[in-house]
Amino acid sequence: MEWTMASSGMAEAAGTVITGLLAGGHEAYFVGGCLRDELLGRPVHDMDLTTSALPEAVMALFPRCVPTGLAHGTVTVLQNGYSFEVTTYRTESGYADHRRPEHVFFVSDVKEDLRRRDFTINAMCTGLNGVLIDPFGGERDLQLRRIRCVGQAEERFGEDALRMLRCVRFASVLDFAIAKNTWRGLMRQRDKLAHIAVERVRAEVERIVEGPHPQRGLALLLRSGLLPRGKAPFPWTGNDLAAAAARTAGLENLQDARLRWALLLHALGSSAAAADELLRAWTFPGTTRVSVVAVLRVREAWDAALSSVAPEAPGATEGLRRRWIAAVLAHGQSAAEGWLTLLAAAEDAAAGPVPAPDLAQGSAGAALARRAPGEASPSADAPARPASGEASTPARLLRSWTAAMPLRSLAELAVTGHELAELLQKQPGPWLGVLLNKLLLAAAAGDTANDKQLLLQEAQRMDRDEE
Repeated sequence: MEWTMASSGMAEAAGTVITGLLAGGHEAYFVGGCLRDELLGRPVHDMDLTTSALPEAVMALFPRCVPTGLAHGTVTVLQNGYSFEVTTYRTESGYADHRRPEHVFFVSDVKEDLRRRDFTINAMCTGLNGVLIDPFGGERDLQLRRIRCVGQAEERFGEDALRMLRCVRFASVLDFAIAKNTWRGLMRQRDKLAHIAVERVRAEVERIVEGPHPQRGLALLLRSGLLPRGKAPFPWTGNDLAAAAARTAGLENLQDARLRWALLLHALGSSAAAADELLRAWTFPGTTRVSVVAVLRVREAWDAALSSVAPEAPGATEGLRRRWIAAVLAHGQSAAEGWLTLLAAAEDAAAGPVPAPDLAQGSAGAALARRAPGEASPSADAPARPASGEASTPARLLRSWTAAMPLRSLAELAVTGHELAELLQKQPGPWLGVLLNKLLLAAAAGDTANDKQLLLQEAQRMDRDEE
């Protein structure tokens, strides 16, 4: 077998394992996803092997093994720095929890093993000679760009309800159609998704949203009605999802996964607090959850700014500039840049400088967008304006304000809390954090230079004003 989409080192190591099994008097083949991706011309990242050898025989042949799942016939063989799951031919029965089989029977015919698999495109195998064993027409389904179950779809989905989400995921990632009988079986068994752990569901949905064709996957999820039937909370109706689809144009163009989730949750109308609760319930990693919520908090800060400023009032733009700088300081430059990326993507989708619906809302934001390139803001002394000749979309204007900030965190402030407490002869307390953040905003907004002596003078003034 000549591999063109797998690394030569991995292919050679897998071939060594197969050669060892053959030398021991057993059958052995490459199987499943690695073969599917090779035939599709997609990168092969790992290789699974199937064999007639019992797990004990596999372990006897290879000195470096991990008994990954002996009850299900799987041994992980370590070879030349690579790991390969080697699974004995088997059949299964008794899926009491609609996920894992209660009974596993080892068999001697590889076609019987292929019969238990989910989809035809995953039910193919080949040996070192490259001859394809494809009893269920997987290669033709690849050519037809079709996802089809092995055997009766209703039976396959009843055995393992997670296969329904895998079906949608494969159709989304590969941009394939789903065979009519397979879709019909999915719709009949969709209530069984309630048996699947939240973590498993989340992992599949992540791969859909973060894949190359997320909107196709989301459309299939909407049509299938799967997610409302899972264990995790899903507070949206089909109408909500349909409306959100129109607001996620360009989702696949966002390379950062957290921004895809932020845009999706924004399109679904989630507040930052609701998104935080939902992502927790869906068992998202903490780093992902915090990053997504921070982007939505920036959105809320900007929306609040737009709502609070009368568009034609004197100093409106300067007021918005200060509110934006405060949002950057409060939620971090990364979150602010994330929101600007979403805002710019929406503006691009709108094909003009008019702010896209929902992302740059409010009449003040519209006034910003309408201002001619390079025109001065209502505040004559506003220190940051779009460069002359630059289209004054909200995203570009906000970016120019961010770029003009001389500092973006307390760590960059030229004065410390200890120095302030000493100057003002006060015991440290909550007042100190408040004062430091006031000074940070003043320096970031250009009210005062980030100079220790000037900041200490400003601190004295602020302290007097508080008395």
